[in-house]
Order: sequence, then C-alpha cells, then structure tokens
Amino acid sequence: MARTARRRDDRESGSIRRRSLLLGTAALGASGLALGATGCARVPSGDALARLRTQRTVRLGIAGEVPYGYVDDQGAFTGEAPELAKVVFKRLGIDRVQPVATDFGSLIPGLNSQQFDVVSAGMYIKKERCEQVLFSDPEYQMLDSFIVLKGNPKGLRSYDDVVRKKARFATGAGYAEIGYAVAAGYPEKDIVILQDQVAGLNAVESGRVDVFAGTALTAREVVKKSTKAEATEAFAAVVDGEEQIDGGGFAFRRTDRDLRDAFNAEILKMKESGELFRILRRFGFTESEMTSLTAEELCR
Repeated sequence: MARTARRRDDRESGSIRRRSLLLGTAALGASGLALGATGCARVPSGDALARLRTQRTVRLGIAGEVPYGYVDDQGAFTGEAPELAKVVFKRLGIDRVQPVATDFGSLIPGLNSQQFDVVSAGMYIKKERCEQVLFSDPEYQMLDSFIVLKGNPKGLRSYDDVVRKKARFATGAGYAEIGYAVAAGYPEKDIVILQDQVAGLNAVESGRVDVFAGTALTAREVVKKSTKAEATEAFAAVVDGEEQIDGGGFAFRRTDRDLRDAFNAEILKMKESGELFRILRRFGFTESEMTSLTAEELCR
C-alpha cells in the first residue's frame, strides 16, 4: 500500500474515531482480557477453526468506516462485514464475535501480530495485500467515486481530471485510491491523507481540498446529509490502460487456511441463496455490486 508522509487530521473526525475506539474497547470488557490470559493454554494449536470453536469467540479487526465496519453511537459494532461475520461464524460453531477497532492502515499488521483473528472491514483484495494475508472470496464489487462541492465546480470525474486540473486531492489512510491517483500521475507527496470519509467530507465542505476519493458506496452514503457536497457518478479507476473493478473481502492470517476455506464455503452458500445480498442491502449496497469474482482472480 502506498503511504505518504503528509497527513492532515480533521478534528471532528478524530473525535469520532477516538469515540469509536473507546466504545469498541468498552464493548470487549474484562472477558477479552480473560480470554487472552487463559484461552491459549486450553485450545488446539495449528488449527485456527478448531481453536476458535473451543474459545467460542472470534476477534474481528474493524476500521470505523461506515458502512463496512464501525461502532455506532450506542456503542454497538455493526456494518456489512461485522453483520456478515456474525452469521457465518455462528454457522461455523463460533458464537461470539468481538470487535477490535483500529485505523485502516493498521488492520493487516494487527492481524499478523495476533491482535485479532480476522479483518472484518470490507477490505479491497489487492495483489500486494495478498502477499501478506489470505483473503476470502469477495462479498461485493465496487467502483470509485469522489466527494466534491455541489455542482462539481471543477468537473472532476476521474483521476485523470484531478491531475489535469491540478485539484487538491485527498483520500483515506491506506486506501487503494492512493495508488490510483499516483498511477494517473498525481504526485504522492501532494496527496492529503485523512482519517476517514467524514474527515474527507469536512475537508471538501470547508474548501481545504477540492476532492476526496473513496468507494462509490462510501461517498454516496456520507454525503446524504450534506447541503454543500455531493458524490460523483461511480467510475472505474484506470491503471496501465485497464479498468479496475475492486472486490472487498475478509482477511485471514496466511497460516489459517482452514478457517478461510470454511468461511468461503459459507459465503458461497449465501451467494447462491441470495442471503448475502439481503444482509448487505441494509447498508446501501445495490444488486449490481454483488459479485462472482474470486479472491484468486483479484490477487492476480
């Protein structure tokens, strides 16, 4: 993932992020500590699915991004990925899902350092990420969109437009959109990195940046209550002459293939029955954003 040294944090979004982290931590309670202290001594090693069934708890890494995985104002964790996880893991014999909130860019490092068992954040399946983790098959496919001022005064509808018009460009920490902008010729050092889409909306509304890039779903959801900003039409980023259609899935440690494979089997059943879409449409997904893509295809 491309990263940049230049960062600007939106104060209001930061307070939301901190509140989410606190709420997520509070939701864990003392049981999480007890699990860490005693669980590993009693469970099988080397078989992640058997281990989690014995513990009866799976820890989910979430990133506070609406609508993928977040903690709401009542302190409950929700989003398309956590709600899907609750269903799938229960069917795998694991009754309790436990959220662990972190920044998006810390999800893969946190997974591999065993801070949680699975990343449940609708993460795009990218080749460079596939070298670090195992992905489930995607539960959705997604295009990009921009948050811009009402009327889109600069006419920004693609990354090429952003480069050509020298727009002040922002996106989220660890987002795939960083790479798309760089591939179009935008200087990485000039990209403004913000915590999340709420910070992006605030930055556009205040005039600090001209555009914030995110997933089409993220953009259209966050501008719903805005009187100053809008989301552009969804579009496919172009890299080396090829349009990019992204898919989001769950991430597992590379040693946990048994767990990933069992998860995939359940996801396939839910796709075939239509149950997957029934869960995701509550969070703003459209039927056109359901997918038959596989992780193997996206990792290539």
